[in-house]
Amino acid sequence: MADLKLELVLLPVSDVDRAKAFYTEQLGFHLDVDHQPNEAFRVVQVTPPGSACSVTFGIGITEAQPGAYRGTHLVVEDIEVVRDELVERGVEVSAVRHMTPEGWKDGVDPNHAKYNSFADFADPDGNTWVLQEVRPGSDP
Repeated sequence: MADLKLELVLLPVSDVDRAKAFYTEQLGFHLDVDHQPNEAFRVVQVTPPGSACSVTFGIGITEAQPGAYRGTHLVVEDIEVVRDELVERGVEVSAVRHMTPEGWKDGVDPNHAKYNSFADFADPDGNTWVLQEVRPGSDP
């Protein structure tokens, strides 16, 4: 089968300018496009640092309700560093937690196992995001 590359996710928001400020100023996403040919259509595309996939929001691009997206993952190498940076930028991020055979435990996985440490935040509309730690060379 040919490669299938995820390139763009449409995100429903209620206020395009507020979302643009949140994603570029607070999250540090790169602004790729802000195009509005008329009052019925506007597209804003932003890309997380280091990502091949972008996020687009605007006017006239999706029927989904603002805040409807849940659990979109951002993979990071050091979840504590990224969480601290986001908090310094004014983003409300949950405490880091990890999964054990007994259930959720506070803090980073002590072994930094891939895909096992998480923290959450939401954009101003309530679309939720998950930070997930994947360190190079860590155990699965």
